[in-house]
Amino acid sequence: MVMENKVLVAAGGTGGHIFPGQSLTECLVSKGYLVTFATDKRGLQHTKNIPANNILEITSSSISLRKPLNLLFSGFKILQGIFQSIKYMVKWKPDVVVGFGGYPSFPVLIAAQFLNIPIIIHEQNAVLGRVNRIFALRAKYVASGFEDLQKISPLANHVCTGNPLREKIIKQIPKKYTAPEENINILIVGGSLGAKIFSTKIPEAIAQLPKNMRKKLKIVQQTKIDFKEKAFDAYNQAGVEAICETFFSDIEVHLSNAHYIISRAGASSVSEISAMGIPSLLVPLAIAMDNHQTYNAKTLACKNAADILLESEFTPEKIKTILELRLNDSNWLKKASEQSKSVSRPHSASELTSLVISIIEN
Repeated sequence: MVMENKVLVAAGGTGGHIFPGQSLTECLVSKGYLVTFATDKRGLQHTKNIPANNILEITSSSISLRKPLNLLFSGFKILQGIFQSIKYMVKWKPDVVVGFGGYPSFPVLIAAQFLNIPIIIHEQNAVLGRVNRIFALRAKYVASGFEDLQKISPLANHVCTGNPLREKIIKQIPKKYTAPEENINILIVGGSLGAKIFSTKIPEAIAQLPKNMRKKLKIVQQTKIDFKEKAFDAYNQAGVEAICETFFSDIEVHLSNAHYIISRAGASSVSEISAMGIPSLLVPLAIAMDNHQTYNAKTLACKNAADILLESEFTPEKIKTILELRLNDSNWLKKASEQSKSVSRPHSASELTSLVISIIEN
């Protein structure tokens, strides 16, 4: 056990940043390292199951050049977060700081640089994020979730580790994919808060499927709260068995049971789908920064493990066409599952942990 070694993990306030940080924390703690997990007020809601020794709330803010009146206030909050981070690091003395992107990681990484503490950054998406770009050339390593990483300097020390997956996800990875016969389990997830277009257009598309096919379907769908009853009623009228909820605490079980998934193309979602080996229909978020969700989706689409359907083309008719084509083709489903798993990296948390330890020990 190496109880004297300390790692500070910093992540933005959304699950997409925090969950990979949680995975690294779980791995480090299991090896006897002390970990402080830093995030902002938004991120605290996701930290209940993180086994860190300390949870540090960081004051921070995004900066929008479109709102110059907010620049002064945002700058003040960022400075406050930097001084807060410096004060904590001087007292706690971490050996290395690992940033997972998002603006709350910015003041922590600035503080680490000021104190000459080595840093590693991890980019979950297939496009290097704005905050991570600032530190890419100064980081000991730029670890990434996907092999092809857009907007990274060739001078950066880039290593693809994959996206660290939570332990409960890894434990549910099925040993084998079995193509559906009597029942077809479809999981529909639309990001952290669901997606309006998923809640309205997918039930409409499924209602248009042939009756004999609808009878086989078992739908588990994450819906926006305002559309939950409407989506359930639409499935009920179409004679389709469905569970509609705003959030699933046991999402790993539903992932493992799915024959097919319709999902946004966030980094964690794509990585989890890939690890599970589930064929999918991916719908990139149109407003995603630098179109990063489309690049994420391409990692599976280029292997013929998934179809990409842009929001501008997301109509009930096109959804229905894709579902009929794919769900009636057992050979494609099996091959798509194999191809999906071929690009997965279920041991990415261990790989990233090894990078962290290499800096501490050298």
